[in-house]
Amino acid sequence: MALRHKMWPSSREEARSTVVYRHADSSVEAIEAEPGTNLMRVAVQSGVRGITGECGGQAMCATCHVHVREGYLDQLGPIDEDEEEMLDCTVAPRLERSRLGCQVVVGSGLPEIQADVPQTQL
Repeated sequence: MALRHKMWPSSREEARSTVVYRHADSSVEAIEAEPGTNLMRVAVQSGVRGITGECGGQAMCATCHVHVREGYLDQLGPIDEDEEEMLDCTVAPRLERSRLGCQVVVGSGLPEIQADVPQTQL
């Protein structure tokens, strides 16, 4: 299993959260991110393959679809109406663990989150 670890620039290193993206080929990308940043933005700015975020985080395209790993779902807020609608439009199968990365924010209450990246977004 390949692990790629990146650090996102920060002036407050102690407040960072870790985002772990797992790919179908068993590779893993772990990225440290500023609290308040969403999974889509972390992925796009860090070059995580498979997440394009074409709409820029407006919950309008579903190209940041992820499957949040068990154990983290109960720490997330509920899916709102816009996210629910976009999750019905994903190319990869929608699972109970499906979320739009642009709607999942890392923060002090969520020091780590792990998500599987679907094989296809477009």
